[in-house]
Amino acid sequence: MLWSLGYRYSFWHLVNAAREVRERTEMVLEQLNLTARRHMPAGMLAYAEQRALEIGITIGGGADVILLDEPTAGMSRSETEHVVQLIRQVSAGKTLLMVEHDMSVVFDLADKTAVLVYGQVIAHDAPERIRANPAVQEAYLGVAQTATA
Repeated sequence: MLWSLGYRYSFWHLVNAAREVRERTEMVLEQLNLTARRHMPAGMLAYAEQRALEIGITIGGGADVILLDEPTAGMSRSETEHVVQLIRQVSAGKTLLMVEHDMSVVFDLADKTAVLVYGQVIAHDAPERIRANPAVQEAYLGVAQTATA
């Protein structure tokens, strides 16, 4: 019956693909440090573990571009440090595009940073130059610009 539907020898292909998927899953779980929690429903994981799992799902397909939207939102400082290390590890050799409001996370991960205020780019540069930019300081770092007369 499968032959008539165009699935010639597909059983063996599916078995091989399943093995590859399992191996890839194991590798990602190890990277995320979630191997011991593999059988736990995602909703039962700690918040930081759920975010790590989201990152794992993102990288699981082997994409060369990783898009993350506020990956450290709602995390404690220690959780944030762990997730930053994880992002650094899984994004090595890939392009990472991230929306993040925690500037310490941005400065820790980014090679280039674009800063937006009300949807407008106010600066685009390397982290050290962004940190020194007066408009960025005023908008995000809480440092008021001094008036010049």
